[in-house]
Amino acid sequence: MSKTNFQDLLDAGCHFGHLKRKWNPAMSQYIFMERNGIHIIDLHKTAIKIDEAAAAIRQIAKSGKKILFVATKKQAKDVVAEKASTVQMPYITERWAGGMLTNFPTIRKAVKKMTTIDKMATDGTFENMSKRERLQITRQRAKLEKTLGSIADLTRLPSALFVIDVMKENIAVKEAKRLGIPVFGIVDTNSNPNEIDFVIPANDDATKSIDIILSVIVDAIQEGLQERKADKADAEEAEATAQKDKKPRVPKKERTKKEDEEALNANVASKYIKEIEE
Repeated sequence: MSKTNFQDLLDAGCHFGHLKRKWNPAMSQYIFMERNGIHIIDLHKTAIKIDEAAAAIRQIAKSGKKILFVATKKQAKDVVAEKASTVQMPYITERWAGGMLTNFPTIRKAVKKMTTIDKMATDGTFENMSKRERLQITRQRAKLEKTLGSIADLTRLPSALFVIDVMKENIAVKEAKRLGIPVFGIVDTNSNPNEIDFVIPANDDATKSIDIILSVIVDAIQEGLQERKADKADAEEAEATAQKDKKPRVPKKERTKKEDEEALNANVASKYIKEIEE
């Protein structure tokens, strides 16, 4: 896995923090300096933290588990949707529904409702409804698709959360922490990093900054998925070879009644000859 390039982070504006008066003292360890009343983030530390997060997230992907991306701010929505889709990971870019993790069974019921409505549209149920009823159900389906469509394939709780702007998505972070789900997050100078398991100190307001960090993370996920695929192929090949090397069991030949009689006669004759010779 390649290391994060310092110059790329600099060009993307990852080093720009918030105004000094808005800072969170807990972020002091990641702040390089102050310029014109704005805190500048130490990109050397950012690069190290991105690589640490990427290594951890690659292992999660390699184990076949899901990472849920959360970004409801305007600057991050499209980037997150695009990046997460390329590796088939679930994401939330609309409003975070309270209880999405802590009340996951209810969320799954809502997702299943979409499937039920789709089935109604194809099995002829809609034809027996009035125009008004069809319109109401169609609108309900569209609403569910907007908020939950991107997590339709999430059949169980995710193994990790990747959050853009941990302050804005504080409810999602709290739910994850309550359930013991590790949180990866882009943390700006106005946020508290103490609740985040894998802190990536960087500008969480600029699209370019978000894009470059997500590119590294998504590449790591892709590597993990490829490694999982390769390991699975090796395991299948090893099993096939083992099966091939096993000697086939030869079934014991069953003798016919005639063969049994012949064998008995031969034994009797042999015994009789032996008695005569003696």
